Amino acid sequence: MDATYRLLVWLVPEVATLPAWAVGALCAALPALACFTFMSLGPIGYVYAERKISAFMQDRLGPMRVGPYGVLQTIADTIKLLFKEAIFPRGVDRKLFVTAPLLVAVGAFLPFVVIPWGGRAQPADLNVGVFYVVAVSALSTVGLIMAGWASNNKYALFGAMRSAAQIVSYEIPALMIILVPVLIVGSLSLQDLTLAQAGGLHHWFLFRYFPLMPVAFLVFFTAGLAETNRAPFDIPEAESELVAGFHTEYSGFFFSLFFLAEYTEMFVLAAVASVLFLGGYLAPIPSLQQLGPIPLGWLWLVLKAWGLVFVMMWLRWTLPRSRVDQLMHIAWKVLLPIALALLVVVGGLVLWPATKDGFPWDAWVGWPLTLAVAGFLLLVMLRTLRWNYRRELELAARAKDAMPASQVPR
Repeated sequence: MDATYRLLVWLVPEVATLPAWAVGALCAALPALACFTFMSLGPIGYVYAERKISAFMQDRLGPMRVGPYGVLQTIADTIKLLFKEAIFPRGVDRKLFVTAPLLVAVGAFLPFVVIPWGGRAQPADLNVGVFYVVAVSALSTVGLIMAGWASNNKYALFGAMRSAAQIVSYEIPALMIILVPVLIVGSLSLQDLTLAQAGGLHHWFLFRYFPLMPVAFLVFFTAGLAETNRAPFDIPEAESELVAGFHTEYSGFFFSLFFLAEYTEMFVLAAVASVLFLGGYLAPIPSLQQLGPIPLGWLWLVLKAWGLVFVMMWLRWTLPRSRVDQLMHIAWKVLLPIALALLVVVGGLVLWPATKDGFPWDAWVGWPLTLAVAGFLLLVMLRTLRWNYRRELELAARAKDAMPASQVPR
């Protein structure tokens, strides 16, 4: 709030003469407007990125017609959805039908209130920030059930019930894993959780108590995929079974709200995972935390979150969809026991004075492991690009051979 006030006074000095209630309202409205703008415009880029990523993985071009390299395709789709007629099928409960997508979108937006973008760049530093994120995220579940019930459609209702069962099931191991960093720090504030990882990449919780915390991160990320209905856990929207799941009867602007909420929840999950395990807005090298007088914390958080969002998109086009029984098996018989064991073991290690600050080898794990993973991914990408280039040459040669001799360019 203090940073927002100083920014407003610097931009408009007359703000200092306003009444206290007006200054408070402006200081609250500015971060809210910035977060809402980011949430609204972000999915446009995410959808385009996912189309291009999926096209690259499937040896396609993706959007190419609207704008250079198809960059305006998602904007065109957004305009189409905004002006498309909203259809209300016969027998729907109109009030709940309209309220449901709004509730889902609000549930996706509210966690932005406590996400720290820098030392002072945080809309609200609540001392129960972790609890707040978990609580407000549940609004989306209520909205999904409401959408399925109000649609007067059995496929939509089945999708809503699947979504509720899935989110409730995977929320339990996710909550247990969230408690692990909380036990280490002794605070529910996201700002405190971030500052506890200061000092560089080797101080991040991902490399604390190695190899226990990497397993905790994988459990949390897997449970988060299920809570955001992303593949391979997109059973609530299984088009081969339920047409489109809970949003079967939605069209136009209301359908776009579900899309907006899904991609926003992806970023929120990635941002929370970054705060809990990857140092949040802290740079891997402390000297890169700012560029002269310009703080770069927000950039580091966005880059980490976008990296995890890319992994979500990568997994969607790599792994097949799980069955409902497999989905529940993973939640209750795989992730839950692992999360419970990690909570007990890490809690005991924190209480034992000899391991209160981690294992002796933790400081030597972070950089070698990170460089090894980055090198492997870079090698895979280079080999993929090389194969793609050779494939293009092969297709061009085939097309040239198939052309009549009179049409072959000389």
